[in-house]
This record gives sequence, C-alpha cells and structure tokens, in this order.
Amino acid sequence: MNASSFPTGSRGLYSPPSETVVLKRMSLAVLYRGSVSNLPIKRFSQTSLDRPRFLIRKENCVQVLCGRKREIPVLEAGCMDDVYNALAERLVRTAAASNFHFKHIVGLAGTPGSGKSTLAFEVARRVNTLWPQKSFLLDSSVEPPDVALVLPMDGFHLYRHQLDAMEDPEEAYARRGAPWTFDPELLLRCLRTLRNEGSVYAPSFDHGVGDPVEDDIFVNFQHKVVIVEGNYLLLEEGSWKEISYLFDDKWFIEVDIDKAMQRVLKRHISTGKPPDIAKWRIEYNDRPNAELINKSKTNADLVIKSIDFSS
Repeated sequence: MNASSFPTGSRGLYSPPSETVVLKRMSLAVLYRGSVSNLPIKRFSQTSLDRPRFLIRKENCVQVLCGRKREIPVLEAGCMDDVYNALAERLVRTAAASNFHFKHIVGLAGTPGSGKSTLAFEVARRVNTLWPQKSFLLDSSVEPPDVALVLPMDGFHLYRHQLDAMEDPEEAYARRGAPWTFDPELLLRCLRTLRNEGSVYAPSFDHGVGDPVEDDIFVNFQHKVVIVEGNYLLLEEGSWKEISYLFDDKWFIEVDIDKAMQRVLKRHISTGKPPDIAKWRIEYNDRPNAELINKSKTNADLVIKSIDFSS
C-alpha cells in the first residue's frame, strides 16, 4: 500500500487495518497531498502495541500519530540546495492548486545559528522562480509578481526603551534574544490580521540601531506563501502556543548545537565583539536559548536537517 492509496474521510482521518504499512521517515522525500516524490522512503509495520490510532493529512503534509508518540517526517540531503528545492516544490504544489484568496503560512523555527534566515529566503526565492511554471492562474503575457515572502520574527523584539524600563535593564540587554525580550502578543495580532484580512504591515529590525522599524514589511494579497522565521515559533507557552496554531505548516531546522554555537560565535566576532565577550554571550545567553528552542522540535510537522552550507 502506498501513501496515495490510504483511504480517508471528509476530514482526512484514517483508521488503519491491523497490519498497516506507514511512512516512518523521509530522505529528501516530500509528501504532496498524500503522494511521495521520487525518493526512497523507509517503511515499517506497526505492532499491536504501537499501531497508529489515525493518520492526519494537512494539505501537503502527512503525519503519523501513534498511541504514545508522533512520528515526524525528516528531510535531509547531501547539500542544502537540494533541501531548498524540495521545500520550494512542496510549497508551490500546495499554493498553485489553491484558490486565489488562499494564503499558506509556514512557521520556521530553529536555534540561533541553525540557518533559519538563509533557508527561508532561499526557499522563498525558489518559490517565486517556480511559480510561473506551475500556476494555472497566471497570464503568461504579464510579468508575474512575487508570491512568496519572508517575515522574520526579529521585528518583534522589544524596543530598547522597553528594556530600559525593566527592573534589571543590564540583565535584559545581556539576555536580549530570550523569549521574554520579544513581544509575542504583537506577533500574534499581526498573524491574525494576515489570516483574517489577507494583508498586513509588519515591523523589521534595524541591527545598526538595535530597534524594530514599524510597518517596514508589507504582506499583501499577492503573497500566497508567507514564511515566518524565528526562534520561538513552536514553543507551547502563553502567546507562543497561540501563534503556532496559526501556521498551516510548522518546520524545524535541526543542527548540532555545538556547530550552531560556532556559527553564532563567528557572527558575534564579525560584528565587532571581542572574542572573550562573544564566548561569554554564547554561554550566558545563546546556548540556554538554543537548549529551550530544541525542546520545541516535537511540535513540528517537518524536521529539516541542516548541514554546512559549503557541503
């Protein structure tokens, strides 16, 4: 039995027979509306103790839910270009077949140094390149607009004056980048507006000044794919949990934490921090944040294996 032959009801729920073969893991395989794209899949048969209760389809993603543990597909490849291309194809297949008003919002989470921003912008660029070839909605005589956009979570940092007003401003600056130095309620309102109205103005972040720039990013009606990238998008605490409910697809980019911290260390030094200060900041702020973020991986619909970009 292959993925496309799984019988489902009106809400995509499936109750498997006693010896169902289910999808366990992807190796550069992306599941499109229940079908598998070209690449090898590892399969296994469930025993009576861990047989999945049901299989849920979410537009272009298959999740296997077991009685005790949810199996999350894993995307990996020999180079990141292959990963970018596979993810772009995944998004285009969903968005191109949808109605005009459809907007597919992806939440991309990962630790500092995991490559979130690079992945988000590379996938969006490839979606915009592929879109004219796939969409039946386009007039071939008209230059197609960009349909994919990246919305970074950086714009939702608290302002410096808000950090100054805290009980311990020195600690607030030292821990800037921790969850409590962001404004998740503002991000939640922004995403709700986008979902309900189809467009929204969002802030960016000026690293030179160290503050958000209000209304600097305009997500409009032409954008059918919006990739929201940030550290804490899959947390299950307070407003972060409500934010994660708004995503159509939840991705987590995974990288070895020591490798990620080496990347962050180089970034700190490149911006002018002395090596000893950069190392202190890693141990005091970046690594604890990364350890917290890694715990949210279990809330993803897809785990993406990050490798060195030069590989």
